[in-house]
This record gives sequence, structure tokens and C-alpha cells, in this order.
Amino acid sequence: MRFSTPSPSAPSLSLPWQKGFAALGSDFYTELRPTPLPSPHWVGTSHSVAQLLGLPEGWHHSEEALQALTGNQVLAGSTPLASVYSGHQFGVWAGQLGDGRAILLGELAGGHEIQLKGAGRTPYSRMGDGRAVLRSSIREFLCSEAMHGLGIPTSRALCITGSPGLVRREELETAAVVTRVAPSFVRFGHFEHFAANDQEEQLRTLANYVIDRYYPECRSPEATSPWGGNPYAALLHSVSERTAQLMAQWQAVGFCHGVMNTDNMSILGLTLDYGPFQFLDAFVPGHICNHSDHHGRYAYNRQPNIAYWNLFCLAQALLPLIEDQDTALAALESYKTVFPDAFMAQMHKKLGLTQAQDSSEALVEPLLQLLAQNAVDYTIFWRRLSHAVAEGQFEPVRDLFADRAAIDAWLLSYSELLALEDKALAADLMLNSNPKFVLRNHLGEQAIRAAKGGDFSELATLQRLLERPFDEHPGHEAYADFPPDWASSISISCSS
Repeated sequence: MRFSTPSPSAPSLSLPWQKGFAALGSDFYTELRPTPLPSPHWVGTSHSVAQLLGLPEGWHHSEEALQALTGNQVLAGSTPLASVYSGHQFGVWAGQLGDGRAILLGELAGGHEIQLKGAGRTPYSRMGDGRAVLRSSIREFLCSEAMHGLGIPTSRALCITGSPGLVRREELETAAVVTRVAPSFVRFGHFEHFAANDQEEQLRTLANYVIDRYYPECRSPEATSPWGGNPYAALLHSVSERTAQLMAQWQAVGFCHGVMNTDNMSILGLTLDYGPFQFLDAFVPGHICNHSDHHGRYAYNRQPNIAYWNLFCLAQALLPLIEDQDTALAALESYKTVFPDAFMAQMHKKLGLTQAQDSSEALVEPLLQLLAQNAVDYTIFWRRLSHAVAEGQFEPVRDLFADRAAIDAWLLSYSELLALEDKALAADLMLNSNPKFVLRNHLGEQAIRAAKGGDFSELATLQRLLERPFDEHPGHEAYADFPPDWASSISISCSS
């Protein structure tokens, strides 16, 4: 599959820009134009994101759109900028960071920010070239849309454009740009930056902006009363609970982020910055998906605790506004109950259980232990269990386990609780909670290899499956099968 040549008669990409983050002033960003790339071409587009933004039909046939979304020209009304932030990376204070290869084109009247990733150097690039390569861009594009299809809060991806322009990583590779979309790209690290530099006025300005735009309820008497009327403590509390909900969804679906630095944590509780991510194949709780993570700080089973650690860093940054350490700590406290409750709620849905939830909790931990002990494929197990409940045939589930006696004992306990449920409703709940398709590393790699040869059809097929991951998609069973042996050799790092 190749995209059609842009047409001069295609609709103009005239967008209704409004001042959002840019209204905060020059302490928060640097205005600059993206750096052009030669001979751009379309690699992939998302129809649903285009609809979200209100783009005209046929927008992707426009030469103007192709050039603008590669960074080769600036759209009318857009004021491109790169924001400054700081943060902790792998648990160590890294000082000033910022948008090193991302440039914000602006915010649309509908409230969505549009950002180009891979658009060239910025004042915050440090020693980097500000570029993204085709392989990493495909992974981000696909995973953004896959997470949305799973119902997990995330930034979105409108398109990828490619170029024959070369970028050096471990080897020379071709450049690409991802157009990312989110209500806001503000991170924990933005707050850390101003707190670390004793810029309390700017810190307050940023916090007020985030509250007024995204958390207006934090100014209500009901929200502030537990915190002595302090809206900044209410903000910390709300961000903490959103983050807890996000972690529960990640853990339930078997998603590993791989680089949970504070500068990669969204103030809105979105999944942000797809680098060395992975969906689990075999269920290995201590799995490390990032080959740059030499000490396993961001292993799958550590993600919920790391999220809390990051929230503690955010609390420290907000302390000049909250003014009382005990109040700040209290605003974080609900994370410790919201996460396990939210995770258990996710597991109940995966098990098709709505009754006797106290009893069902006793099923979850033994099941996870069995999955780990038998190295069972996580996604396939849950999908087979869903069909087993629907069809009354559990043999395909048993076949996944070397320890048949142990899984039989667990299935007996499960069947006792399942007997309290309406089987049809339980099966329907499970089939809409346990995806058939996730973005496994080898599937992404196959799409990348084809794209490097100029064939984008594999990317388009995979995108279509991942946009509706709970559907059966007859004829595409290979995309839901066990990973091939070579999948274990795929190495994903911070440079990916």
C-alpha cells in the first residue's frame, strides 16, 4: 500500500488556533520553527484523530498538510514552540530538560494541542539531533492508537510522515515525524522545573493554568475543604487519583511503559511518550522491556510504585504553593487505596464477575502466580478464558499450563463464583475487557520492516486491528497468535 500523491486541489488545512499554553509567556517555552526534511511522504494516518480535530475530508491528499506536518512550512495562525521542563530520570535529578525533539504547533479551538515529534533541534535538545527515526515513529503511532482502542487514556497520533533524510542512531536510518495530539502535554517535570529554580511566580502561573483549564473542580469548596481551602493540594489529589487509575489499566492489560521518568508523566493522567514500551508476551512480573534500564527500575511489576514515587516528586514541586508538607502528603494518600481498588475492578471485568467481589479477590493473586509460574501468554490466556466462559469449553485454557492440577483447582474455585453470574453477560463483559489483539513487539517489527521497504500495508492492517482490539477480525488470527521465537531477540531501548 502506498499513499496517493498530494493534490493541489485538496482542501486547505486552515485550522482554528487559539492561545492555550502559549499564553503563559516566554518563561515557559521558546518559539522556533521546525527544521525541514527533504522529500516527505505519508506513512500512516488516523481517520479517527482527523475527525477528532475536525479536519476536512481529504486532508491527507493536501501538499500543504504533508509539508506542514513534516515541519517544512508553518500553518497560518500557528506559533510553533518548544517548552522547557526538568525532571528525574531513572530516579536521579537530571536538571533542565525540555522538548528536545518535539515542537508544539499550537492548540485548536476544540482544546487539542498538536505537536510534531522529530521536528529538529530545539534549545532543549542537549546533545541530540532533535530527530525521530521511522521505526520509533511507527511504534509511537501504532501504540497511541492501540491504547485508545483499549480504552486507556493516552496521547493520540494523527499521522506519520517519512523522509529519505538520514539520521544516525546505532546505524544510519531514515527520518520520520509523528504528529501527536493531546488536550495538554504538560508533565510533572514542568512543575519540577520552576520549583527547582525557585520560580514560585511561574510555578503558581502554571498550576493556575492547569487547574482552570483541566481541573476547575479543584477550586470548589467540596474539593478544597479537606485541604484547608487549598486548590493546589486538591490538584495534587486529583492528579494522584487519575494516575492511580491509569496504572491499574496498564497493569491489567499487561502494558510496560519502560521509561517512567517524571518528565514522561502526564499531569492529566495520560499515557505519554512511547519509547521502549512493550505488551507482555509470557506473564513475567519482573519483565524489563527497556534494555537501557540496567537495574530494572521500570520493570512491569514496579510501575505502580514508581508512579507513586513520581507523584511524591510532584508533591515536592507543588509544596511552595501547598505550603504544608503534611497536607501535601495527605493529598497523595488515596493513591494507596485507589490503585488496588481500580486494579481489582479491572480484574473483575476480565473475569466476568460482578457478584461476590470479596470472594473474587481471593482468585486474582493465585491466578497471577499461576500465570507467572507457568510463563503463560498473558493476552492469549485472557482471551481463551473469555471464549471458554462463552462456550463452556475450558480445555484450550488448560492447555496453556504445564501444571494442570494447579489450574484445575483454580478453575474449580472460579466456576463456583461464575455460577452466581449470568453466563452470557459474563462472557460479553470478558470479550469486551480482554483484547484479542495487542501491539506485540514482533507485530510492530514486521510493520517496520515492510515500511522500510516502502510498503505501508502491514502498518495499515495492524492499525485497523488495534483500533478495534476486542473484535474477532476473521482471517487475521495470525496477529493474535503466540509470538515467534525471534521475538525474544528484539531489543528496545531509550534510543528506540
